[in-house]
Amino acid sequence: MGIKIIRACFILACAIMGGLWASYLVQNYGTPPISTEQFILWSLGGGAVGVGVSLLVMFLLRFVTQEVFERISPALVAIALALVVGFVLGQFIVDMYFPEDVDTVVKTFFICSLVLIFGFVGIFLGLTRASNWESLIRAVHRDNYIDSLPKVVDTSVIIDGRIAEICETGFIEGMLLVPRFVLKELQNIADSSDVLRRARGRRGLDILKQLQAPDSKVKVKVIEDDPVEVNEVDGKLVRLGIKFNAKILTNDLNLNKVAQIDGVEVLNINDLANALKPAVLPDETMEVKIIKEGKEALQGVGYLDDGTMVVVDGGRDFVGRDVAVIVTSVLQTSAGRMIFSKLQSILS
Repeated sequence: MGIKIIRACFILACAIMGGLWASYLVQNYGTPPISTEQFILWSLGGGAVGVGVSLLVMFLLRFVTQEVFERISPALVAIALALVVGFVLGQFIVDMYFPEDVDTVVKTFFICSLVLIFGFVGIFLGLTRASNWESLIRAVHRDNYIDSLPKVVDTSVIIDGRIAEICETGFIEGMLLVPRFVLKELQNIADSSDVLRRARGRRGLDILKQLQAPDSKVKVKVIEDDPVEVNEVDGKLVRLGIKFNAKILTNDLNLNKVAQIDGVEVLNINDLANALKPAVLPDETMEVKIIKEGKEALQGVGYLDDGTMVVVDGGRDFVGRDVAVIVTSVLQTSAGRMIFSKLQSILS
């Protein structure tokens, strides 16, 4: 609402300014006599031109994205400061050390020369050193995050939803850093034409809103840092983990491997879930319902209540029935746990 009021005021101010310019020009440079009707028409025309200029400015501003603004703002600040310093210094020298009888043109040339020199210095520093200033500013922000035990959050964790319950228990400490590009990816998923994908995206936005609630036990910070030299989201997350000395919170197996290669510690939600599952030992007996056939010959596949896959050797012909099996081996990975067993008896 505020930005709409500012836009309306800007358009109105440009219209008034355009009318004033038109009336000034027609009074001082127009061919007399100027009738009242002509004066009004010129003023209205100037106002229309002012409105057009304001709309053009607002249209051009649409191309200045957040990323572009962040990249050029240090350079613009350096150039503006250099021009102001050059003008103020030149005016000071002229007022203090130039005789009063010196021609005004000489004074103007002297001030313009200083503005030109300082302007070049500002442009040079702005275009060649602005990135270093930006890095310095971000380093200060990074120091603020270090004391808060930061954790960079991946999109998959937000969509998964279990992170909200884990944070509610108090097992996750420190600040959760949600990069802007992760939030955009989540919004794109929520706007997908696929019904299931759209539902997952909206669930992720709800989970993020829940984490940001005032009564939440964790602090969530949306950060604007976006490593432009890296295209992949996983690579960006790893760079941010290194930059902020933060852990990455994810359940993506590939991101887990990439981060470990680069020396970034990962908190994998799937690893936590697997660690909380009851231990299963070889030669232990359990009951399971065969749901479908397995990939290998004579194999059947069932699932425990916690979602663990149980591969039953000899269970292919008993799909839909409850069986007793003997555990032969357990395969534990970051993607989950698989139990291999052999058929013992038919229960129902």
